[in-house]
Amino acid sequence: MLPTGTPEPILLVEDNADDELLTLHAFKENKIPNEIVVARDGVEALNYLLGTAPLPAIVLLDLKLPKLNGLEVLERVRANTRTRCLPIIVLTTSREEADLLKCYSLGANSYIQKPVDLKHFIEAIHHVGAYWLKLNCPPPLKSA
Repeated sequence: MLPTGTPEPILLVEDNADDELLTLHAFKENKIPNEIVVARDGVEALNYLLGTAPLPAIVLLDLKLPKLNGLEVLERVRANTRTRCLPIIVLTTSREEADLLKCYSLGANSYIQKPVDLKHFIEAIHHVGAYWLKLNCPPPLKSA
């Protein structure tokens, strides 16, 4: 929690406007109170995470991103002491086994294939919120 008592933001790293809107809608439908900060490419995500902004509660990371792809973002986030333990959930359309294995080998905490059906996507986000924001005990992270 931030000092104000408000929940930490969630960083959504997504370059597809339709998927961004769908994810924002799913969080709203599930009444998840965290602010959603959106980064639309890998460089923007790293600037946010490695900058001075408070760290998010979780990162939802797409793999197919401009400038730096999700795998490169994941690798750099895990190499940084400030962000090394930050919960990162890969949220992608990729069904490639190589992507799945690479994400886990680089330190992803979870790998979720985006459901194409709205109802199933909303349900998936419900489970993400329930587990990662309520049940999971995250490591203490420094904000700056």
